[in-house]
Amino acid sequence: MTYIVFLFLIGLVLGLVAVASNPSPYFAALGLVMVAGMGCGVLVGYGGPFLSLVLFLIYLGGMLVVFAYSAALAAEPYPETWGSRPVVVYMGVYLAGVVAVAWALWEGWYEGSWVPADELFEFSVFRGDIGGVAMMYSLGGGMLIISAWVLLLTLFVVLELTRGLGRGALRAV
Repeated sequence: MTYIVFLFLIGLVLGLVAVASNPSPYFAALGLVMVAGMGCGVLVGYGGPFLSLVLFLIYLGGMLVVFAYSAALAAEPYPETWGSRPVVVYMGVYLAGVVAVAWALWEGWYEGSWVPADELFEFSVFRGDIGGVAMMYSLGGGMLIISAWVLLLTLFVVLELTRGLGRGALRAV
């Protein structure tokens, strides 16, 4: 299990480098979906399957809105891909930075410091991630309502900005 979580963490870092180095919104959105999947895999590895599923679905819903917005506003005839020269140079620089920071902080890293939520499941009445969801709905209910309202408002703003026939606020065509 440790090796699988390690692969998810490596995929997470490589996905973040791919997102940071790509100027085209098409490929950056694909990289963000990969990063979301790898991050949810790390959460599953440490005992949070329900939380990772909810996070993945909400994040993908938000990414669809952001992708529709960025694809409508950035109409590039020839977008930069991951294999083009400037993107490969940026990826190399970012990966060198990640390796330098990892090398500098290597002494303080201990694998046993991450404890899964269900390590002592024999003595627990409920799972670790379900308890967090219950707290989110009980004490954070007002924030959830505000967040849902902001997401709905954002959806309407994006739909207004990307509306066709030259009537949108930021359409140049």
